[in-house]
Parts: sequence; structure tokens; C-alpha cells
Amino acid sequence: MSEANDLADRLGRALGGTVTSLRALSGGASRLTSALEVSYPGGVSRSLVLQQQREAGQSQRSTVGLEAALLRAALRAGVPVPKVLGAGEADGLDTGWLVVERLEGETLARRLLRDAAYAGARRKLGRDVARALAQIHAIPLHDVPGLPSADPFERPLEFLDGIGEVRPVLELGSRWLAANRPPAAGRTLVHGDFRMGNFLVDTTGLRGVLDWELAHAGDPAEDIGWLTARAWRFGAPDEVGGFSRLDDFLAHYAASSGRLIEPPTVRWWQAYASLKWAVICALQASTHLNGIARSVELAAIGRRVCESEWDLLGLIGVERPDVPDGSAATSTAPAPFGRPSARELTEAVAEYLEDKVMATAEGTARFEARVARNVLATVARELALGPDIAAAHRRRLVALGVADDAELAAAIRAGDLDGHLTEVGAALGRSAVDQLRVANPGYLATSSPGA
Repeated sequence: MSEANDLADRLGRALGGTVTSLRALSGGASRLTSALEVSYPGGVSRSLVLQQQREAGQSQRSTVGLEAALLRAALRAGVPVPKVLGAGEADGLDTGWLVVERLEGETLARRLLRDAAYAGARRKLGRDVARALAQIHAIPLHDVPGLPSADPFERPLEFLDGIGEVRPVLELGSRWLAANRPPAAGRTLVHGDFRMGNFLVDTTGLRGVLDWELAHAGDPAEDIGWLTARAWRFGAPDEVGGFSRLDDFLAHYAASSGRLIEPPTVRWWQAYASLKWAVICALQASTHLNGIARSVELAAIGRRVCESEWDLLGLIGVERPDVPDGSAATSTAPAPFGRPSARELTEAVAEYLEDKVMATAEGTARFEARVARNVLATVARELALGPDIAAAHRRRLVALGVADDAELAAAIRAGDLDGHLTEVGAALGRSAVDQLRVANPGYLATSSPGA
């Protein structure tokens, strides 16, 4: 019996039916996701989704068991979630597994925020999502035994320290967050990744809230701050996920929960979310750089750290500098290599990717070709602007009395520059602009004061 047939046979026994179809959908770092059809006595058939931990063991089964408990508690509370049909910890398969009903809908944020087919859903999505979040925050903590409980801000930069990443802006942001933390809005179950991309939506509105792996006990305002972070607006203008104004959303949430969360509290959690997403981007890039998972997408995401840093500076009150008009001087130093120059070579490869690969590829290959084309554009801008930007950055460091970014970051963390935060903020703001001029100039063009 093949491995797939053996899995189908064991799943069928655990679910009380016969698996007639089993098809892999995706494979993440920790889980594999598959679609399956199960027939039951009497001619009933159900479309289901299977998630499997990549490795067997007690810790993996416990993780799946906790998520099953979360989904069951959420369903009892009225949250739109898929019904759990079985979980490995309870039903005895060798590897941690979770089977839920398959809900129909769309999760791609850019499609949901732009396609005409979802115009009606967008008009009511703010109310739907606020109600679902209020229901999540109303789940009694004792309904989910083993729910993690930790302060997410306890050690905000420990992961950066672990990979040796130096980011002075994040040091400044961490210091501001520690000094300005608002009183807790309560202590509830927190979803932990409540955002566009984890909402299943059809043309009528919200159908499901997905991906509960990061749920924990904490401050309910954390979920609102994460949902309203600029990273999850996908270029749309509205502050809440790109689909709702913040004041409207908070009013809907208050009406459903009885809990009033003030905009300054949301702003603090937005700043925290910007710092958190910057750290996550650096961590993802590190998996490429250290060889764990070589990927052009992971490599590219390392250059997105400066996007969140730019947002963070605005959220913590640093006066961000004016953005250059694009006419800044570029390096014209002669090189002994002849033509085509390095910049002309990157342009040629980018044209090949766009005209040949992207024109014919589909799915993942097309997406990765687009990422690779964008990476080459970043390289071309760095070749043109990099020498002048590096020289300006060195001058700013000298003016602050430090030798390099590592020394600046250490001084900020130690509080040695607390009396000069205006000058530090101005220098870091200019550096953030310069990084974005190379990594993603369009991000500057669409900036808003509220990040």
C-alpha cells in the first residue's frame, strides 16, 4: 500500500467514512495542507481540509490539539470558522493532524479589495470582521485549556539579536514602545494573526476566520493593532485591512463587544505591529541567507524591513523627512569592465523575465519571476544610488558620534542618546528614505501620516 493510500485508509477509519480523494494543496514550514473528499454511509459526501504536522511527536500533536480546541470554542461562540471533524491527538493517527470542513470563499487580499465581484462584501466587511473579533474576545479563557499566555512585548528584539541583525530604527521604536505602553484594554483570547489573508470571504461577506496557530491570552487591542497595520492593507487606503475606516470599525467593535478601544491605544499597537513585522521580515530573509530555505522571495523580503521602519517612525512621532523628487545624483564612477554595464545587465535580465518568463509561466513560477524582476530593479537602483547614499549615511553617523549602525543601535538601547532623540530620529528618517528609494520607491509615494 502506498503512503498516500495508507494515509487515506487511516483517515477514513478515524472519520468514520471512506476517503475517495486526497490532493495536496500547499506545504508550509511546519504543516502540509490537503483537500479530501469523504463518503459516508447513506451516500453522504463531504469536502474537507487536512492539515498535517511535518514531524510526529508529542509537541506537534499538542499544537494541533490546541488548535482543534480553539476552533471548537470559536464555533460555540458564533465565530465563523470551519467545523472540526477530527484531530490527531484525539483520534490516534501517528502524526499530528487536523481535519475541518472546507468552506468556500476567497482569501487573496488584493482580489477582495479590488475586484468588482466583491464590492458588496467590502461594504459590510468592516461590520462582519468587527463582530467576529468581538466574538473571539468573548471566548472564555477556561474553554481552551493550555492556551499560551505571554507578554508579546517582553523581549521584542531577541530574534534580531539571535540572527545578528542590527536595526537602529527598531531599537528606537522598541524604546518608545516601552516608555509609552497604554493600560491594557482587558485580558481575553487573542487570535494573534487577525488580518487580511486569514479571512475567507465570498460575495456576501465574511465566511471564515482561519489560521489560529498564534492564538494566546492577552490584550484584545493587539488583534486590532495587527489588523490595522499598513502591511495588511495591500495598497488599499482604508486603515482597517484596506476595507474600513478606523473610527467606523471601532464603533462596530464597541457595539458588538461592549469594549471601547481608543485610537491612541490602537496607534501604540500599530507601532508594535510595525516593529513585529519588520522583525519577521528579517527572520524570513535569514532563512535564505543561512541556507535553510534558499528562495528569491525570502531574499527579497529582507529589503522590506525598511518599509515597516518608515511606518514605525511615523507612528512614534518622528518627523519624517521630505521625499526626494527622484532627480538625485547617481554614481558615475568609471569602471574597467566595458559595456554592458552591471546596470544594463540587470535591465536585460529583468526584460527577459518580464517578456519571456512572466508572459508564459503560471501560478508559483509566474509569481517568483515577478519577484525576481523586482529584485533586479532593486539591484539596479542600488548600483545607481548606492555610493552617494552610503556616503551620506556615513556623514550622519559621524554627526551622531558613532562609528557604524551597530554602535548606534547599542547606544540607543542603552539610553545613551536619550538626550538627542530629535537628532537621532532625523538621521534615521533620512536613512529610511534612502533605503526605500532603493528597495521600493513606490512605498514612499503612497505613504500616509497614520502609516
